[in-house]
Amino acid sequence: MSWQIQEAKQRFSELLRSVATDGPQVVTRHGEAVAVVIDIAEYRRLRGEVADFKDFLRSGPSLEDLDLTRSRETPRDIDWTT
Repeated sequence: MSWQIQEAKQRFSELLRSVATDGPQVVTRHGEAVAVVIDIAEYRRLRGEVADFKDFLRSGPSLEDLDLTRSRETPRDIDWTT
């Protein structure tokens, strides 16, 4: 959809809702496109600010202090007769 600047200012909340539901919105001045309003996630993706999954995992807390050793105890006995 296309929005004239004056309309975009007056109905800014609606403009933002349209971005969320319908995608990028074009703002015009005197019939010429002057700006596009896009969702912040799309902006970050276009800027290359979105980390890939591997980087996301690497950015988590350190696992150095996590005890990952497995118990050597034998499992408990189970009575299968009941």
